[in-house]
Formats: sequence, C-alpha cells, structure tokens
Amino acid sequence: MPDRRWTWRQSWCDLLFAHWPVPVDVIRPAIPEKLEIDTFDSSAWIGLVPFRMQDVMLRGLPAMPGISAFEELNVRTYVTIDGKPGVWFFSLDAADRLAVWAARKFFHLPYYYADMALEDTGNEIRYRSERRSTGSENFDGTYRPVGSMYAAKPGSLDHWLAERYCLYCESPAGVLKRGHVHHQQWPLQAAELEIRTNTLLAPFKIPSSQPPHCLHFSRHIDVIIWPLETV
Repeated sequence: MPDRRWTWRQSWCDLLFAHWPVPVDVIRPAIPEKLEIDTFDSSAWIGLVPFRMQDVMLRGLPAMPGISAFEELNVRTYVTIDGKPGVWFFSLDAADRLAVWAARKFFHLPYYYADMALEDTGNEIRYRSERRSTGSENFDGTYRPVGSMYAAKPGSLDHWLAERYCLYCESPAGVLKRGHVHHQQWPLQAAELEIRTNTLLAPFKIPSSQPPHCLHFSRHIDVIIWPLETV
C-alpha cells in the first residue's frame, strides 16, 4: 500500500467478472503508448463487470442516502508499467450523476450516466443498463454464483484477472496517472450468465452472441482508494 493516507472508501457488491480473450492489436490503439498491455496465454483480455456500489464516501464521513449507493458497469482491460500491473477502463456506466461528475473530474475516468437496475432474487442477479447519452450502449443479463467460495491461486488466470491493486488513466493534458486501491483477496465463486442484450463489446470485435471465456462472482468486498499520482 502507498505510504500515505487513503481518501475514499467503498464496497463492491453482487459483482460479476465476465472475460473474453482478444488479440493485443485489437485494443492497442485505445491504450496510451506508455502502457504495456498485460497478457495471459499470449492474449489480452476484455472484462465486463456489473456490480453495485455502496458506502461510497470520503474518509471520515458517514455514508449518505441517495449518493453513497448505486449500480455500476465497467468495461476494462489489463495493463502494466514499472512492474505495477493494473486496470485500464474503456468505459464505466453508473446510475448516479454526482458519481459520474466526480469520477470524471478527479479520476479522469470515462464515466457515463445510465439508467440501471439490479434485482437480487437471492439465487440470481438480474442486471440492466442503458447509457443515457446515446441509448446504444446497453446490457441486460442475469447471473448467478455456482459452487463454493474460494481464493484464486497465484499464477492462475483467476488470480491474474481479479487481483489488481491499481488503475491507470490519462489526464486531459495527456499525463499518465496511477490510482492505488486496496482490499482483501477476492472471495470468488464460479458463475453462470444469461445475456439478453450486450452492445458494450462491439468496439472489440466480440459478437454479442459469443459467451465469456470465464465467469466469476463475488458477493461483497470492502475497498479503500488513494488519490492519483503521476506515473
């Protein structure tokens, strides 16, 4: 962890990791040249991650009804620089206008406001998202955990995909930034997913009918976040 105070806390709940392998050259034009695209089995990976945020707040302040909990859906890949593997976000949809504004301003992340809904039946999660600015970036699916909870082993694909403790972004001036995050190791379960609509992966030449290569579910994890630093 960085040798300075963290500033934000949040919890990630009812989360699905859905991943597809893609050729590196498909995503290279969308990643800053300074960042190396991280690969596993010679492939880059695209992740689609729907979940629910809760207890989102600055350090020392209580969670506030109406702004501290909302749905979020991100599309991501994996990169590295200076020996620090992390996450690069292509897009993040959220159901909270204030969160979208704050993330764009302070974390330089490509957030979009969306109409979103999460329905938890106890056995499965029904998740829907429609981006307000275009109406064409949509996801509608149902996912559920299957099997026992486990911690991924170092060296496995599960561990490589999930255990990442920083994000990378680029400021409006073109300066590469790193944001550290910290949490306990992910408590994972295998998962199943039924997709009714998914247009978020079209830029990466992944057909909407192509099922994910691997699926993981996690019910809850608590996270702390540090301010951005220049790489």
